Amino acid sequence: MFDRTTVQEVKKLLAEPQKIVLISHKNPDGDTIGAALGLKHYLQQLGHEVDALVPNEFPSFYNWMPGSEKLLIFDQNAKEVQKKLENASVVFCVDFNSLDRTGNMASYIAEATGVKLMIDHHLQPSEEFDHYFSVVNTSSTGELVYSFIEAIGHLEYLNLNIALSLYTAIMTDTGSFSYACNNGKTYQIVAHLIDLGVDPTLVHRLVYDTFTENRLRLLGHSISNKLLVLEDLHAAVIYLDKDDLKNFNYQVGDTEGIVNYPLSIENVNLSVLLTEKNSLIRMSFRSKGEFDCNILARNHFNGGGHKNAAGGSSTLSMENTLLNLKEVLTNYSNELDYKISFK
Repeated sequence: MFDRTTVQEVKKLLAEPQKIVLISHKNPDGDTIGAALGLKHYLQQLGHEVDALVPNEFPSFYNWMPGSEKLLIFDQNAKEVQKKLENASVVFCVDFNSLDRTGNMASYIAEATGVKLMIDHHLQPSEEFDHYFSVVNTSSTGELVYSFIEAIGHLEYLNLNIALSLYTAIMTDTGSFSYACNNGKTYQIVAHLIDLGVDPTLVHRLVYDTFTENRLRLLGHSISNKLLVLEDLHAAVIYLDKDDLKNFNYQVGDTEGIVNYPLSIENVNLSVLLTEKNSLIRMSFRSKGEFDCNILARNHFNGGGHKNAAGGSSTLSMENTLLNLKEVLTNYSNELDYKISFK
């Protein structure tokens, strides 16, 4: 899976005590948090000094994860985070393939003199890292962290804290194993994590069954009042402006997962969630089957990601973003018009 020479070089690097920082992408999700925490618990057992850094606040439904209380948030502790980066001898970049995915932290990471390693499964990594552990056809970065530990030859270091972290990463990045997990290896890894003590029912409940009333009502509002179904384009759009978020007392993470709901509509092959934050429209794309969200996001909306899940942005107003989106999608009408079937 990984280049043998790279594995040996990193194994040698980690043989001596290091000051290590682990970095997640902006707007942290379950994969980047779980992968970073799992890696942290592992590296600490090797005797390294390890800190996990996140660019901004993460959803509260990940607060139960072991070690989450020690995550350093750049937006809240900028000077401390900068100092950690300056002093680090090793920098792990987890679940992103370009420094600009870390927002305001990017320039400080670029200036860091430590050896930079990337562990990620997104397409088209940038040339900003010293070592790459990059596999696109993998369920999640959580799975890659497991494979990284395996490649180093340290599976015996796995414990419940690591297992909980990596299981959460895999579960959340596959929509509870409903997409991006067609490889038998994923399930072998998950089985091992369960054997180490993970309770899948409990983890699912801690992540998905801890909605606030406002979050649930925002979901209902999104589907009932802010859903556009573009039947001729086999697409659907949910658009939430500042007032929508304000009216439901939006908290970080409250819109997570909303983009998936329109895909349950028959003949809808692409779902788009638009959310207005500050002066920017954030765009989330999800697709069924062969339609490539990554190409759509990269070519038209300053983003990228995976084939069936990507993100982007628009500096236009919500109204003009919707108009632009519809115009762009007309160019993909043939690709969006398909039936899913077994080959």
